[in-house]
Amino acid sequence: MDFCWKREMEGKLAHDYLSSTKRHHGMMTSPRRVCVVTGPVIVGAGPSGLATAACLKERNITSVILERSNCIASLWQLKTYDRLHLHLPKQFCELPLVPFPDHFPTYPTKQQFIEYLEDYARRFDIRPEFGQTVESAEFDENLGMWRVTSVGEEGTTEYVCRWLVAATGENAEPVVPRFEGMEKFEATGVVKHTSQYKTGGDFAGKKVLVVGCGNSGMEVCLDLCNFGAQPSLVVRDAVHVLPREMLGTSTFGLSMLLLKWLPIQLVDSFLLVVSRFILGDTTLLGLNRPRIGPLELKNLTGKTPVLDVGTLAKISTGDIKVCSGIRRLKQHEVEFDNGRTERFDAIILATGYKSNVPSWLKENKMFSKKDGFPMQEFPEGWRGECGLYAVGFTKRGIFGASMDARRIAQDIYESSRKSDQPHRHIQVFMARTSSL
Repeated sequence: MDFCWKREMEGKLAHDYLSSTKRHHGMMTSPRRVCVVTGPVIVGAGPSGLATAACLKERNITSVILERSNCIASLWQLKTYDRLHLHLPKQFCELPLVPFPDHFPTYPTKQQFIEYLEDYARRFDIRPEFGQTVESAEFDENLGMWRVTSVGEEGTTEYVCRWLVAATGENAEPVVPRFEGMEKFEATGVVKHTSQYKTGGDFAGKKVLVVGCGNSGMEVCLDLCNFGAQPSLVVRDAVHVLPREMLGTSTFGLSMLLLKWLPIQLVDSFLLVVSRFILGDTTLLGLNRPRIGPLELKNLTGKTPVLDVGTLAKISTGDIKVCSGIRRLKQHEVEFDNGRTERFDAIILATGYKSNVPSWLKENKMFSKKDGFPMQEFPEGWRGECGLYAVGFTKRGIFGASMDARRIAQDIYESSRKSDQPHRHIQVFMARTSSL
């Protein structure tokens, strides 16, 4: 029955393709491959995509992962700085089914986390299709299937599947703001996003302005300081800075424990009191706190509190300067909102990332066109209509992605049990146009 269904589907697709790509004057078009996938197609081979594939594999469901880069976890492998560690303890960053090795430290390094992910992929025999940039994904009402078009070195491929998992996540594309006069500064200095920053050693002895005071911005400032650079930090908005650990345990772990028993506002009050005792009054350093507590603010906006790893001490000693917002850029110089002008050799944009889902997913019910996140808030945003799923968009890091991966795999498993279309290996055929 599986063979007959697949042959029928392939025949329909081949006819549809040949009919829709006729060219005038009998011209040939380039080869186009069509893959009928009996399991889900997962877009993105980061931690979220790997977690979903592993949970599906545990239920004997084979998936196809499409990844535009040449490796798994490309953000971690290609676009993160050398000194990066997990900001949360490892038990909160585990993927489903596999804990971190016991010998890993509480906060694994970037390389250790990559090693963990590569071992994870090998364990579940996850083999993404690398070099595949998804250009569009659209549900075909006539077929009752998703049609996912990707482009790679060998040309265009259309994957046809019943289930589609968007796993490109919250950090698919860097956010690069434009400032007045930016081209003037770039003509004489360096401007780069943190996705291109590797080490402070590249800026030893230079004056560097870091734009953005999140976890990355704070840590990049510290890294620059440790390598003999002279960093300044642009702080436009209020920010919560908490110690990474308090009362002998991780701040995040303590928060999760307290939330089991106490309301979020009370837990926030506790965190702020202890933070002031440990870190002092951050407003004296030019870091004003928001009126809403750190956990409540995270739930409402997704804005993560900064976990201090030593940056505040450098600000206190004056090794890192705090600046107001940027008004405009000039050659060699930055003019700030307060009217002050200062020379800099380089600018590092720690301005974060954004979702790219609206650029390739053609649907209007699940994902917002504005920010590329599911319109339903956590924990309801993981499932859409017609077999569409989202993983890695919870604004709760790997912990949230792992929760969604389990839900998605279970839902697809239950859906497949109700269907006569089993989940085995994909079959591929080539469809070529011919001159008419």
